[in-house]
Amino acid sequence: MGQHTVEKIGGTSMSDYHSVRDNIVFKPVQTNDLYNRIFVVSAYGGITDKLLEHKKTGEPGVYALFALERKQDSWSVALQDVCDSMLAINASLFEGELLHKANDFINHRLQDARECLEDLHRLCQHGHFSLSEHLATVREMLASIGEAHSAWNTATLLQRDGVNAVFVDLTGWNTAHHMSLDERILDTFKSVDLNTQLPIATGYAHSETGLMSTFDRGYSEMIFSRIAVLTEAREAVIHKEFHLSSADPRLVGENKAVPIGRTNYDVADQLANLGMEAIHPKAAKGLRQNNIALRVKNTFEPEHTGTLITGDYVSDAPCVEIIAGSRGVFAVELFDQDMSGDIDLFDVSILKVLRQFNIHIIAKDINANTITHYLAINLKILKRVMRVLHERFPDAEITQRKVAIVSAIGSDMKTTGMLAKAVKAIAEQDVNVIAMHQSMRQVDMQFVVDEEDYERTICSLHKELVEVHEHGRAICLAS
Repeated sequence: MGQHTVEKIGGTSMSDYHSVRDNIVFKPVQTNDLYNRIFVVSAYGGITDKLLEHKKTGEPGVYALFALERKQDSWSVALQDVCDSMLAINASLFEGELLHKANDFINHRLQDARECLEDLHRLCQHGHFSLSEHLATVREMLASIGEAHSAWNTATLLQRDGVNAVFVDLTGWNTAHHMSLDERILDTFKSVDLNTQLPIATGYAHSETGLMSTFDRGYSEMIFSRIAVLTEAREAVIHKEFHLSSADPRLVGENKAVPIGRTNYDVADQLANLGMEAIHPKAAKGLRQNNIALRVKNTFEPEHTGTLITGDYVSDAPCVEIIAGSRGVFAVELFDQDMSGDIDLFDVSILKVLRQFNIHIIAKDINANTITHYLAINLKILKRVMRVLHERFPDAEITQRKVAIVSAIGSDMKTTGMLAKAVKAIAEQDVNVIAMHQSMRQVDMQFVVDEEDYERTICSLHKELVEVHEHGRAICLAS
């Protein structure tokens, strides 16, 4: 195990350079050493949305316009908008000669990208070439620009401010050599002296197989994880704009929600399933298998030690550590009288449809003649899914409903009466529980409610199961 840490900085934090410099770079985690750290940076907040598509609303960015509309004027205008946004960020950070260099760097990348898209657009006008065969590469290329922009800027700004920072470009831009992800990371870092240099690495890395087909927007967390594993880091750290807290402070109150402090990778996986990622599950897997602890810190509270996530942590007594949830979930229910006795055949067929659209399934219910999937999906894709399902199952009754899912999660919740207390707390708020799930492992309880009852459900469960007291510790429900 090395003596260094690998630290990822999220996009919202990246947009505040002075806080990154003063609260992260100049205040190392549990050490006084400015070096022996590797930073992996995300694109500035909102930039990847503009390059690809908006992560939450689905509003098309450059990639989506190029892939779907295939009209050169639409994606070209969007690319110019990206350029304007990046240059505006540069103008807020640099002046004089450094501003000129910063603009030259990103203008060069954007111009390269524009020429590639124009050439590909022309090429695919011919019948022998299909645009769909190249879209995965286009998506990777565009995504890489955001991380290259923020990493180059941050390294240059830190050099200006007296730090021996180095820009570590993992994007493979203009390289003629294709290699695996691990090979690229090892090859790039072999020339970095962690004792005297502070590497600022791009949160995107080019590999011969591509990353986005597997991780999509979680690619930066995978890069972060692989760097930590391959360099044998002492600890992995993620800097976010908020603490990993017992609930959303905006819902339950700033004085009631507290940082979790300690938990395990199992809890992190449950959060990821709800779309509230502490870290992508596949990125967490590498850290867990190599016994590398993950610390989640709040950029704007540098003195706080944050939340430490390890593979072996279990709470001293059974308790709920966090109340989390997901709004805007669509419940798709398929009922067919003929399903009884052949439910596995129906289930496999439905899953094939959902995989076709690469849809994330949060939860699923099955009884004798009904299968319900709770999907993290936008309305546009949902309509396409419903159309295919109706074609595949013409005799079935298929319905959709917009709901919310609220979960109570903990590293150990194996105690009598906890589920009953949770249901009672929700019922006392006149909230109807549409569906409920708890597995035998008892690390989470999921409650499906109407979307308008989301906040009341969060608050009632937090009050009943995680009451916060003056010492900032969550009450554990003893068995």
